[in-house]
Amino acid sequence: MRDDLVLCDVAEQVAVVTMNRPQALNALSDGLLAALTGTLSSLGAREEVKAVVIRGAGKAFCAGHDLKEMQAGRVAPDKGAAYFADLFTRCGALMQLIPTLPQPVIAQVHGIATAAGCQLVASCDMAVAAEDTRFGVNGVNIGLFCSTPMVALTRNLPRKQAFEMLTTGEFITASRARDLGLINRIAPPEDLEAATLTLARTVAAKLGAAVRIGKRAFYDQISLPLDQAYAHTGAVMVENMLLRDTDEGITAFIEKRKPDWA
Repeated sequence: MRDDLVLCDVAEQVAVVTMNRPQALNALSDGLLAALTGTLSSLGAREEVKAVVIRGAGKAFCAGHDLKEMQAGRVAPDKGAAYFADLFTRCGALMQLIPTLPQPVIAQVHGIATAAGCQLVASCDMAVAAEDTRFGVNGVNIGLFCSTPMVALTRNLPRKQAFEMLTTGEFITASRARDLGLINRIAPPEDLEAATLTLARTVAAKLGAAVRIGKRAFYDQISLPLDQAYAHTGAVMVENMLLRDTDEGITAFIEKRKPDWA
């Protein structure tokens, strides 16, 4: 492994982004937050990238915020108030960036995903986990309620189950996380990378323009009332239908041949 905080490799239209602080269980330090935000932002502008995988180096996916770095912020005259506000704003911006990227983003999770690490999983569009992975929002165990991770968590899990995790600090298994909707798939640890790439490549093989339009519409319609959601997505369907490659895709299906997508 190199010393870079984030590694990025692109192959077969899939970008694999690796958080590279294995000695700290990939805790989201100021540097890692900045590097991850910058890397994902740059990938969003690359049309040849059709899917993004986020994973962690070493023994764990991500152990949340860097508590030692956070405690060091308390030396300021305001006891860290300005630093903490800025930190949570920057972390929130990263989590909000992910659904705005044109490509589907898949978390490849192993070891543990705790606190802001669990928030990162919940913020991704999809997630694949090793079967021995544990998930938790366990800040309450040290006196810090995971209020910002709660935002992403409550948009993935049933309300009562999310509240139980937040107030007990207890971990859940990968199987339980799948049942609750936090992740999509489970794989044996030795097959995790292959299972994640299979999902990513399946998505990457679709018409990129259609997936970009669909992802944007997916998040836009969620918060709308039912009638507005249908009005909005109807307009999106028109936009999609007018694409040259959608015309070609439908024609090819009717003619029982492979589409000649530009």
